[in-house]
Amino acid sequence: MSYENFTVETDADGIALVTWDMPNRSMNVFTDDAMAEIDRIVDQVVADDAVKGVVFTSGKKGSFTGGADLKSISRMFSDFAAAVGENRQAAIEQLFERAGRMSWLWRKLETCGKPFVAAVNGTCMGGGFELALACHGRVAAESAVMGLPEVKVGIFPGAGGTQRVPRMTDTQEALQMLLKGAPLSPEKARKMGLIDQVVADGDLVETAKAMLREGVSPVKPWDEERFKLPSGPVYSPQGAKVWPAVSSLYRKETADNYPGARAIVKCVYEGLLLPMDTALRVEQRYFTEVLQTTEAQMMIRSLFVSSQALSKGARRPKDVPASNLKTLGVVGAGFMGAGIAYVAAKGGLNVVLIDQEQAAADKGKAHSQKLVEGLVSKGRMGQEEGEALVSRITATTDYAALDDAELVIEAVFEDRDVKAAVTEKVSAVLDADAIYASNTSTIPITSLAETFAEPERFIGIHFFSPVDKMMLTEVILGEKTSDKALAVALDFVRVIKKTPIVVNDSRGFFANRCVLRYMNEAYDMLVEGVPPAMIENAAKFAGMPVGPLALNDETAIDLSLRIMKATMRDMGDDAVDPRHFKLVETMTSNGRLGRKSQKGFYDYPEKPAKKKLWPELKQMFTQQDPESIDFEELKQRFLVTMALEAARTMAEGVVVDPREADIGSIFGFGFAPYTGGTISYIDGMGVKKFVALCEKLEAKFGERFQPIPLLREMAEKGETFYQRFQPADSQAQAA
Repeated sequence: MSYENFTVETDADGIALVTWDMPNRSMNVFTDDAMAEIDRIVDQVVADDAVKGVVFTSGKKGSFTGGADLKSISRMFSDFAAAVGENRQAAIEQLFERAGRMSWLWRKLETCGKPFVAAVNGTCMGGGFELALACHGRVAAESAVMGLPEVKVGIFPGAGGTQRVPRMTDTQEALQMLLKGAPLSPEKARKMGLIDQVVADGDLVETAKAMLREGVSPVKPWDEERFKLPSGPVYSPQGAKVWPAVSSLYRKETADNYPGARAIVKCVYEGLLLPMDTALRVEQRYFTEVLQTTEAQMMIRSLFVSSQALSKGARRPKDVPASNLKTLGVVGAGFMGAGIAYVAAKGGLNVVLIDQEQAAADKGKAHSQKLVEGLVSKGRMGQEEGEALVSRITATTDYAALDDAELVIEAVFEDRDVKAAVTEKVSAVLDADAIYASNTSTIPITSLAETFAEPERFIGIHFFSPVDKMMLTEVILGEKTSDKALAVALDFVRVIKKTPIVVNDSRGFFANRCVLRYMNEAYDMLVEGVPPAMIENAAKFAGMPVGPLALNDETAIDLSLRIMKATMRDMGDDAVDPRHFKLVETMTSNGRLGRKSQKGFYDYPEKPAKKKLWPELKQMFTQQDPESIDFEELKQRFLVTMALEAARTMAEGVVVDPREADIGSIFGFGFAPYTGGTISYIDGMGVKKFVALCEKLEAKFGERFQPIPLLREMAEKGETFYQRFQPADSQAQAA
């Protein structure tokens, strides 16, 4: 029997090797056709008496599976949207059956009577790991990475993940894994009981076959009559120790903002009270419910569909040939420049790292050495690989070393004059075809390009701190930036495996405009006398990863002062609220610069003590009675002010694709991921309802919440941003 995506070879011992290797794809994914073929393969091996067991593996180097196929997910959502208006109940029933297809296919494999062993090489996430868990044995290569990350895109492991994991490991550890969605190393998975053996990559298939020869039961433990749960029954002394802590864990991880996370807790709790088949039906019911939520639809669209489309170059000019980047120049070896050098070297590029003094350049290179040493010590990078990475960085003061660079990024002090001086030096040695970029965080690119002889070769590439961890890169077009410059910038971002958004020129561009609104709202709250702790907690309960005061400490309060001064210089004193200026100026004049000075809005004592809010901060303003403050309103203020600014950027043409506003807001500053991003927050709520909320806040807190004309027009027409500013990639729309 032949298959398009699989090969089946049976050896003399009766062991069938099923190899998944989808043609014309770099990674295996679960399409409707692939799942239909797996179904047929199970039938084939069951019917063949010569087959004693099955090894299931991947033919893709470094990857078992990348998970679900985008087209299949898009089709499921679009079919449901089309059918729900005609017959809601029938549409839900159809969604229920489609949502459960993978779950019942894995259950069929699990109960087919023949033992399956998964040989996991490389990446194995989501439905692929659920397939492995359904197998009767699991062997992982040392290089493998596995996990169930579905909660991060708004859903949960709905193909048996919430039922098998807590039957294989203790309940608390299972819930932590499911609620966090973090990847597991092979050794961690083995210790949890989710993997049986970890072996060298080259020994993977043979070890799996040996496991079958030695005897693997084709019956799962939970299908045996005397099966006992690892943490004991839910209603037992052991269960009484576990479940009271679950609520605390759930609230800590989610602030009750994620329907998918809420469903995980319900699935595990209810499922552990039931036999497996009934438990899987419960899981399927909750999975169907979650798929219908606004949060799931917005998160899947942004964090799964849109992020992949942008990462693959959705905004790259199609008629510009691919650039063959080999050497990158970075001018400025401070924290940002050093971080850029590191990710570029990690991506395989040679890097020339320049600073005014050799000691500063060497310090910048040492940053990469420190990061490498950390990865090597944790087993995440080999010693030779780390040494090769660092060796690709040349630290120097000599600008002439930039003559071979195809792209040079300026990452010096956020000062127009300093940047102009550096640009003049780079221009003297830069190759005529090379692209020049600024890592400025706020200064308009068009004005910076005035000091460069050919502004069409000038572009902004704005990184976020810390560069090695933040996934977003903001690519900014000046008025004269060419398509070639954009293409080179996006090719570079792809090499370093970041997600780009492309924005047009504006002070603060996109991300920082929204972030400054976030911080300014916190300043307003402080001035109003809202207790600082309540400000921070309201932001975190709204879904932000870091409170605005803590974030300001991380970015540096003196940087906020410099930005305010630059804004006032360019746009007039009225461009900055004098109360905000006084607050920030007072903090900096007292040496409270943020984390870097060990004191800012927070105090930072020596470890292991934790940071705490500066007690005297409350004394700077007359405090309101906390009981008189509407906590929900505080949460709304933070989200609305950022979403309103995002809407302004679209109205002004700074952002032209709603996907980029959503991805930029989540990846750039952590805007409440459960909303799908700033624009999806508005669309998900409905523009008309958002306008009404803005008007309510405007009446109470002032014109900064006034809805812009675009929003009023869209509210009247019943439009959404994704309709009005439809992305060129229709696949994002379908999801």
